[in-house]
Amino acid sequence: MARPLRIALVAGEASGDILGAGLMQALKARHPQVEFIGIGGPRMQAEGLASYFPMERLAVMGLVEVLGRLPELLARRKRLIHTLIEARPDVFIGIDAPDFNLTLELRLRQAGIKTVHYVSPSVWAWRQKRVLKIREACDLMLTLFPFEAKFYLDHQVPVRFVGHPLANTIPLQADRQAARAALGVPAEVPLVALLPGSRGGEVARLGELFLDTAQRLRALRPGVQFVLPCASAERRTQLEALLASRDLPLLLLDGQSHEALAACDTVLIASGTATLEALLYKRPMVVAYRVAPLTYRILRRLVKSPYISLPNLLAERMLVPELIQDAATPDALAQALVPLLDNGVEQTQGFDVIHRALRQDASQQAADAVLKLAGQA
Repeated sequence: MARPLRIALVAGEASGDILGAGLMQALKARHPQVEFIGIGGPRMQAEGLASYFPMERLAVMGLVEVLGRLPELLARRKRLIHTLIEARPDVFIGIDAPDFNLTLELRLRQAGIKTVHYVSPSVWAWRQKRVLKIREACDLMLTLFPFEAKFYLDHQVPVRFVGHPLANTIPLQADRQAARAALGVPAEVPLVALLPGSRGGEVARLGELFLDTAQRLRALRPGVQFVLPCASAERRTQLEALLASRDLPLLLLDGQSHEALAACDTVLIASGTATLEALLYKRPMVVAYRVAPLTYRILRRLVKSPYISLPNLLAERMLVPELIQDAATPDALAQALVPLLDNGVEQTQGFDVIHRALRQDASQQAADAVLKLAGQA
């Protein structure tokens, strides 16, 4: 008898583990006897993946941290290449983690194994020459956003836009009053969510700025209150220290970012993936970001995109205000937020169009593309 379909997957962090688990569920629904091998976290393992080593060994952020772990990462990738070439999966799927996965995909493709990369790196924004390696390494790129697919088509890379899983998870209309009741926030209070980022460095750069903005906004609109979800116990401790000398009507939450977004009227938010969640909850937002001055000067030369936030990239216009670096002051941010408390309909209408465009049942779409590549559709 022919062996069952064998799919190899490698995810390097929690977001990839979520995407991988959804894809595996969709593949199992079509091919119940499918075998999964590779690297993944608890969600992928729960779907049947026997992980060759813990996914956490790939989850490294920051240049210094990567350099410190580079020998281990290179050794693990070398062993993984040999293991997968010997296992001969029908398809290999690298989920995000491009610095690790693209070289892995290139070597496997050279060995005659079909390769897929799921989640585009930001090649459209900077280091665009990476598209040459992607074209050589991948039989297929699966993108979460339509503007990414256009970029790959323009560069002759086989691509399929599959949508974003969160667009299916988050309802088209979130229940604001139910979210407020769950958080104990009065129904009639103007509520602003503050999301200064999930990493310590982000909170160090933006936490004080966001709280200063809240105080300035409170002076302009005395009845306004605030909610701030903390990504971890460490971030909560960091933010409590910043709040110690302030008198703000602010509710700190442990996690619960989706509840905060569902409950609020508008959002002050750091540029990043959280802006997509705010968009899907249809909450008007102001985007802010600061980095080290030298980093900013370097990025200004490298980044090719006219926008930095996902809502504007998806809308292909300046739908939400972006206040970056020196432009991000408490007064400027507060002045940008005030009109959104009264009327953010232009943003929310744009967000609804984008939400519906991203609502493609991404896991099913990705599974269909993988099976077609494997000749099993």
